[in-house]
Amino acid sequence: MSVVRMQAPSQVLKEFRPLFRPDSIAVIGASANGTSAGNRFIRVLRDCGYRGRIFPIHPSAAEIEGIPAFRSLAETPEPTDYAYLTVPAKNAEAVLAGAGGRLRFAQVMASGDPETHHAWEDRLRELARQGGFRLVGPNCMGTHSPHGGYTFMEGAVIEPGGVGVACQSGGLGMDILRRGQNLGLRFSGLVTLGNSIDVGPSDLLEYYLHDPETRVVGLYVEDVKDGRRFQELVRKNKGRKPVVLLVGGVTGLGGKAAASHTGAMAGTDQAWRALARQTGMVLTDTLDTFLDALQLCLWLQPKPGREPVVTLFGNGGGASVLATDALDRAGFGLASPSPAAREEYARIKLPPGASLANPIDLPASVLKEEEGRVAARILDINRTLTAPYATIIHLNLPVILGYRHVPGFLPNLLNSVLGGADGADSAPHQILVLRSDRSEEADAWRREFRRAAMERGVPTFDEIPQAVDALAGFRGYEEFLSAIGHANSPPANRSTA
Repeated sequence: MSVVRMQAPSQVLKEFRPLFRPDSIAVIGASANGTSAGNRFIRVLRDCGYRGRIFPIHPSAAEIEGIPAFRSLAETPEPTDYAYLTVPAKNAEAVLAGAGGRLRFAQVMASGDPETHHAWEDRLRELARQGGFRLVGPNCMGTHSPHGGYTFMEGAVIEPGGVGVACQSGGLGMDILRRGQNLGLRFSGLVTLGNSIDVGPSDLLEYYLHDPETRVVGLYVEDVKDGRRFQELVRKNKGRKPVVLLVGGVTGLGGKAAASHTGAMAGTDQAWRALARQTGMVLTDTLDTFLDALQLCLWLQPKPGREPVVTLFGNGGGASVLATDALDRAGFGLASPSPAAREEYARIKLPPGASLANPIDLPASVLKEEEGRVAARILDINRTLTAPYATIIHLNLPVILGYRHVPGFLPNLLNSVLGGADGADSAPHQILVLRSDRSEEADAWRREFRRAAMERGVPTFDEIPQAVDALAGFRGYEEFLSAIGHANSPPANRSTA
């Protein structure tokens, strides 16, 4: 069996620098009347503060969006690092053929006619080979690169972060950006790959694994054409950098949908699950679970080898019972308070209705004690004297808001439940569940609590079973690390940044 050759990390980073940190961007598809997708992209570049040079390419216009235009990529004053093509498929070939060897990356948004797209894609691939540039797409939406100071999506946050994503769907890529940034995720990059006729998921996986700014890799794939290379990359990674995977088209019907979407053949669900077990990848089934896993992999420090016992803390007896069922189904146990913890709990005088066993059940009427600070005392005892694997804190916000009249209650409660998130190796994983009735007031407080949690690097969820499922996926990653000998030396810390 032949060996798949890998590039040196420095070569990989150098090759993709023009895509992620372009000094110049050419826009093909903007018009003089200002209504096309290319015009929108130029305005997004300006709005996000892109500092490089912008070259509108147009056959006749002298100026577009107030910027001097050029008739072809060959006529720009300097070679173009990245070209964004929104022209129809029939025009893309001529534009790329006219680059004159002065282009490094092109991203093509158009898709070909269903009856002729294979031949069209073959011609695009050949143009890239002959022209010495890499081609992203076709059939995609663009690239988001905060380190390069640019994005394709209006409203995207240009604050750099540690999540690197490659996505074989433009629409899903936008969903990942929008929903992810609302969860507090920030990205080192997100590239929509579309049909991946040249740059594919393996290329971006290799880049992100070497990129020092990327701490977690997320992949949505429908088709990995160079499967052996992909497998070698994730095996060689050995869990050093977490990889979260969402695969589309693994069922019979899904496979047909993927073939229609990108012409893809995804492989079987069993094959992907086997590869995930062998390499420590976190395999997810939905967009929500994908984002949940990215949160945990970004913010939790792996604790391989720890007994998987959890403390449940919150208001809501029935919710705690259901949460216990969810934990049991996922293979977790409840942590038993140590004798020292029981002794310290006994010193806290609480009104009737509170239970300091595990689950720790504190009605809102108890949580308001000491203006919301009593939670900090209890959680500190749990953290230091019981020391579970994880603590899941669940707050039923509409009920808690019934005591909003207590001075300082809500801010103090917020500080109390986030006070233990210091990222220390010995500290339990801390997860916050913010339950709401979707009323305007409860959702506003949920956003406020979520924002504060994000700043402390605490993952947040809307419901407890969702949090338990995500924790189970992360536990699988930790078990892989333990199995390969990382029990005492887990990978680098992924703190709050």
